[in-house]
Amino acid sequence: MSLIPTASQTVGPFFNIGLTTNPDLGILGKSIRLTFRVIDGDGLPTPGDSMVEIWQADENGRYPHPVDPRSGAAAPDFCGFGRLQTDENGICVFQTVKPGPVRNGDGGAQAPHINVSIFARGLGKQLRTRVYFEGEAANAEDPVLALVPAERRQTLLAKLVPGQASEWQIEIRLQGDWETVFFDV
Repeated sequence: MSLIPTASQTVGPFFNIGLTTNPDLGILGKSIRLTFRVIDGDGLPTPGDSMVEIWQADENGRYPHPVDPRSGAAAPDFCGFGRLQTDENGICVFQTVKPGPVRNGDGGAQAPHINVSIFARGLGKQLRTRVYFEGEAANAEDPVLALVPAERRQTLLAKLVPGQASEWQIEIRLQGDWETVFFDV
């Protein structure tokens, strides 16, 4: 008897069932407001249909995680993790700190960045990407960003909101023109 694979189940649209939200990751350090807008393949927002999950280092580049050998030095009131459902305009907003450069084991460093997972209806599994900050000098030396073709790097850059010193925004495009770069991890 041969086995027939079961059809895969897509994620959602049930995110609000048991969803834990955390829009405020802790504001020790340089506080920023980071707005995500999630867009589908037709260029339309994903109204309440998607969830954005972030994981980041503190302002000193340390992750508050017990298996990170430097975690004891992380800011004590900084959790580094947040998860939010998008609103009717495909938007969610996190209050956090701008992360610092994360040191590599070889003495180098990764530019300040935020790790992002996107869950949405129609996806068989989450999409993973990173958010870097436009104008950050360390972007030029980041080993992960260097893997992305130069013409696609813009899809990973949060932009400062004009006239706002601590408000950043980024659009996550799930497919189509200017699709965000997603990583296979």
